[in-house]
Amino acid sequence: MKRLALLLFAAGCTTVGPDYERPAVALPAVYAGAEAQQAARPAAEWWRSFGDAQLDELVAAARAANSDLRLAAARVQEAEGLAREAGAAFYPEVLAGAGASRSRVSTRTAPPAAAPLERTQYQALASTSFELDFWGRYARTAEAARANLLGARYAHAVVELTLAGAVAQGYFALRALDAQLAVLDETLRLRDESLAIARARLQSGLAAELDVYQAQAALAEAQVQRRETARGRALVERQLGALTGRLDLRLEARSPGRDLFALPVPPAPPAGLPSALLERRPDILAAEQQLIAANALIGTARAALFPSISLTGALGAQSAQLSELLASGAGIWSVGFGLTLPIFDAGRRSARVEQAEARRAQALAAYQRSIESGFREVSDALVSLDETAASEADVRARLEAARGALELSTLRYQSGYSPYLEVLDAQRTANDAELALVRNRQARLAFSVDLMKALGGGWREPD
Repeated sequence: MKRLALLLFAAGCTTVGPDYERPAVALPAVYAGAEAQQAARPAAEWWRSFGDAQLDELVAAARAANSDLRLAAARVQEAEGLAREAGAAFYPEVLAGAGASRSRVSTRTAPPAAAPLERTQYQALASTSFELDFWGRYARTAEAARANLLGARYAHAVVELTLAGAVAQGYFALRALDAQLAVLDETLRLRDESLAIARARLQSGLAAELDVYQAQAALAEAQVQRRETARGRALVERQLGALTGRLDLRLEARSPGRDLFALPVPPAPPAGLPSALLERRPDILAAEQQLIAANALIGTARAALFPSISLTGALGAQSAQLSELLASGAGIWSVGFGLTLPIFDAGRRSARVEQAEARRAQALAAYQRSIESGFREVSDALVSLDETAASEADVRARLEAARGALELSTLRYQSGYSPYLEVLDAQRTANDAELALVRNRQARLAFSVDLMKALGGGWREPD
């Protein structure tokens, strides 16, 4: 008997299935374009680095009211409940019940003479059943549930990060459209003046009627362009309203002194960003938790191949009279022991093990893919941010040259040295250069958001 107890105790210390080990993934020490190692720390509220109070307000509103974020939070609550349920399997379940019955037996079955044909029975009973976790099935299931809970929390963080990034980029797009509208308003003013000049020269006999038609066409072209830009702004504003849960959101256009270029230049990333920062990306952490859960469920499937041992027990009272239910001698009890051993199932249990192993292989591939995608996103964002920052000087030089050409061509036309087509071409070049500068600044802001998202939430310089 002692040997059997020792054998059962030793078996109870066994947890079948593979223990989790983080897969080795080879990554460079720093991202592409980095030369020197330098530590960097996470910045939780990374959007504040842009120094715009209205952006801070929009992100706060989105985090409080966005439906996708509420959905992710509900999934976390569900995962918490499943984890508690899995942990409860380690403890026996105790049930209490009470009942009363009255029955009559047939006289045709020749009952004992002393036994009444009708009788009443009262019963109160507490029962329990418990399956011993000899092979670690409950332990592996609980391990998987804990991993799923952490994965749900990381998935919630992914939604938070994505939401803040979408709000920031939508806000910058809105401010870029405000700046474009300001450029187009100035373009309309200049082309209206050009039309007036062309009409005056026509009346003086210094220009052909063709110049007036060309000026009118150019003015109409700018008006259409402005209306399309205004339509785009309205759509972006509606998108921000949906993200923040404020469907009636209205954002006034910034004044010329507070347009897109009044926003601070995006913070420069620290030199030599270490690739270890990738390990704090919530999507990668969530993928690893899915791998941990899949790995644990292999043990759950393997445990089903071994015998299961269960204990049952009941304790209560039973009597023919309710008043005697608690009297001496009314007590009843039972203790049971059960052993279930799979003999033949046509390979069902082994097939489930194979399925669990295949799911682990899928989770491993997804984990490795998330790391590769994350590294690529960081490198792409770094390159894009560097290139747009470097090209801003070239775009400004182009704009200055276009403005000079427009001024000179206007003077030449007014003096009768060049046709109006030269003015029209200079106007279009200057307009395109103005808009290119706005779009380049928007791109810098957008790529800085991409970099912060790719790093799992921005960075802070070391103290």
